[in-house]
Amino acid sequence: MKTDIQIAQESELQPIKEVVKSIGITEDDLELYGKYKAKLSSDFMEKVKDNEDGKLVLVTAINPTPAGEGKTTTSVGLAQGLTKLDKKAIVALREPSLGPCFGIKGGAAGGGYAQVVPMEDLNLHFTGDFHGITSANNLLAAMLDNHIHQGNALNIDTRNIVWKRCLDMNDRALRNTVVGLGRKVDGVVREDHFVITVASEIMAILCLANDMDDLKERLGKIIVAYNMDNKPVTAKDLNAVGAMAALLKDAIKPNIVQTLEHTPAFVHGGPFANIAHGCNSVQATKLALKLSDIAITEAGFGADLGAEKFLDIKCQMAGLKPDAIVLVATVRAIKYNGGVAKDQLGEENIDALSKGIVNLEKHIENLKQFGVPVVVTLNQFVTDSDAELDYIKHFCEERDCDFALSKVWELGGEGGVELAKAVLKTLDTKESNYKPLYSYEDTTIEEKIETIATKIYGADGVTYSPAANRQKKTLQELGYGNLPICMAKNQYSLSDDPKKLGRPTGFTITIREMYVNAGAGFIVALTGDVMTMPGLPKKPAAEGIDVNNEGVITGLF
Repeated sequence: MKTDIQIAQESELQPIKEVVKSIGITEDDLELYGKYKAKLSSDFMEKVKDNEDGKLVLVTAINPTPAGEGKTTTSVGLAQGLTKLDKKAIVALREPSLGPCFGIKGGAAGGGYAQVVPMEDLNLHFTGDFHGITSANNLLAAMLDNHIHQGNALNIDTRNIVWKRCLDMNDRALRNTVVGLGRKVDGVVREDHFVITVASEIMAILCLANDMDDLKERLGKIIVAYNMDNKPVTAKDLNAVGAMAALLKDAIKPNIVQTLEHTPAFVHGGPFANIAHGCNSVQATKLALKLSDIAITEAGFGADLGAEKFLDIKCQMAGLKPDAIVLVATVRAIKYNGGVAKDQLGEENIDALSKGIVNLEKHIENLKQFGVPVVVTLNQFVTDSDAELDYIKHFCEERDCDFALSKVWELGGEGGVELAKAVLKTLDTKESNYKPLYSYEDTTIEEKIETIATKIYGADGVTYSPAANRQKKTLQELGYGNLPICMAKNQYSLSDDPKKLGRPTGFTITIREMYVNAGAGFIVALTGDVMTMPGLPKKPAAEGIDVNNEGVITGLF
C-alpha cells in the first residue's frame, strides 16, 4: 500500500496559474511562489469583494481517537466530489504546524487520494507564513525586554510579564526558561516561557484580521505585561506595531494551492483548536465564498473544540453564517469510544458500537444547538461490516441527519460523490438558522464559560482555581468581560480528563488559568493539563523523515 507522500509525489500537478482559471483568477492576480503555490494580492481581494457569496459548509468530527477520523481528508474529498458533480467548489484549510509534523501526528494535508499538494511544501516551510508570525512574536518579546533594560520608562512590573516567545516546534525544554543571565549588558534576569507558534496570539490575530488596517489595530491591543499599578502595557505602548506588521505583510495574504484532482484550495493560517480557536483565516474563508458555489472549511479536533470556536468566535466576529455542517466519524473510532482496544477495532462489535455512539450523539446534539443542519459521514474501512454501517445510518437518520459513506481516501473525488450529494440535498432542503451559543455583550465571563461547559461538554458545572478566580475578576474589572471565550481543553474527551471517553457525565470542568488575548479579541480559559508548548513523543516522527540527493523527501506521512 502506498503512503500518502508516495501518492502525492506520483501525482501530476498543474501550474497554479492554470488551476485558478476555473474560479476567475488570472496570473496577474497571483504572487507566485514557484509553479504550484501562490498568494493572492490585496488588489484582487478588493476586486471580488462585491461578488455574491456561495454556500458555506463546515467540516468537523467526533473526538479524535488513535483509530483516526480523517477530517481534513474528508474536507478535501468533499471538495473533489462536488467538483465531480460540476459544482464550483473550493476548500479552505489551515496550514500544518512543524511541531506535529515532526512529533506524533505527522503531516496534515489530507490523505490517500484526497490530499492538498504539493504536500511536502505544505507540511514544511510552505510560503513562510509561520516564520513571519514567529518573527513578529519574538520581535515584540525582544522590544519588551529591551525597553526594560533601557530604563523601563513604562514602569513595567517584571514579575507580571505575560508575553511569551514562540517557536514552531514541539520543545518541552523551552516551556519555562530564564532570560537575561550573564553580564549587566545582557538584560534583566527574569523567568520567561515559550509557546508553539500556533498558540501565539499573533497567529490568532492574523486568522481573524480582515485586512492590514485591522491587523495593525489588533496588534496594537496585544497586552505584553502589566505595570506597577497593575494596568496593561500593550504592543502599541512599545511602538512595536509598525515593525511587526512589516514582518507580516506577506503572511496576511491567503495562499492558494490545489488538491490531487486540481480543485482550488486556500490554505492559510493555523491556530491549534485545543489551545487556540482552530480555524483558517477569515480572509481565506471569505475569498472562498466569493469565488465558489460551495466553500468547504474545517475546524480543528472534535466539534466540542474547533466547531464550537468556529461558530461562537469566528462566525460572530466575521459575520459568517454556515449553511451546513459535516460531522466526520469512523466505525473504528466509535467502537474505541465504546471501550474496544485499538488492536481489536477490525472485528464486528455492535455492542461496543452502541456504547460508543453516544459520543457521536452528543456532537450531533451540540451542533444542532447552533441551528445548522448536520450531515454525518463515515470514513469507510474494509473492516466495517454492513451491520455496523446500517446501525450508524439508522441512528443518524432517526436524529434528522442526512448520512453518507465516504471513500475519499481510497477513491478521491469519486469516493466523495455520495457525501457531496448528501450535502447538496441538505443545502437544498434544509434551512440554516445559525445562531451562536451565547451573546458577547449580555453575559459575564463566568456565564459564558458555564454555557460552554454545560451545553457543549455536558458538565455539571465549573470550578476555578484560586489563580483563575483572581484573573477572572481582574479581566472583568479591566473591561474585557464582553469578549468571547476560547477554551483550552484536551481534544480526546468531552470532559477535561482525556481518559473519559464516550459521553461522560457527573463531572465538572476545572479552570486553572485565564488570560486575555486582547488583540485577537477573546479570553483564553485553560482547563486540565493542556499545555501551550507540546513535547515530542518517545519516538518522534522526525526519526523516520529523510531526503535524498534529488531532494525527494520520505517518511513525512
